[in-house]
Amino acid sequence: MEKRHINPAGIHKHPAFTRVITVKGPSKMIFIAGQTPSDEAYRPVAAGDYRGQYVKVLESLTVQLEAAGASWDDVVYQRVFVIDVDRYLAVARDPSIPRPWRSGAPPGSTLIGVTRLSHPDFLIEIDLIAMTSDG
Repeated sequence: MEKRHINPAGIHKHPAFTRVITVKGPSKMIFIAGQTPSDEAYRPVAAGDYRGQYVKVLESLTVQLEAAGASWDDVVYQRVFVIDVDRYLAVARDPSIPRPWRSGAPPGSTLIGVTRLSHPDFLIEIDLIAMTSDG
């Protein structure tokens, strides 16, 4: 399977995501539903703390990718839903926040500001699409 990350000339090359990703060859598609900052009983963690919630969501998504036989390098697209875009961006741009994908090849991404998530204490939710070689 061949994955190609493309940032076309004439369009801003964003440091946090890749504009176009193509996948060619036999592959397995993995869709991970929106992950919220919750524990195993679906109780919110790190209430009011964007950094804590973002890190928890990344940790939970890592577990799910591994369960599907994938890693962050296999993620081709993410959608990020947040209650406060400015607060989220401040956290996401913090260099001390873990960057689970390899440098220079982040997935495609859409950031969406929303008025509420499935629990009033959730500040962030992320879903993923990943692709691995068939098998």
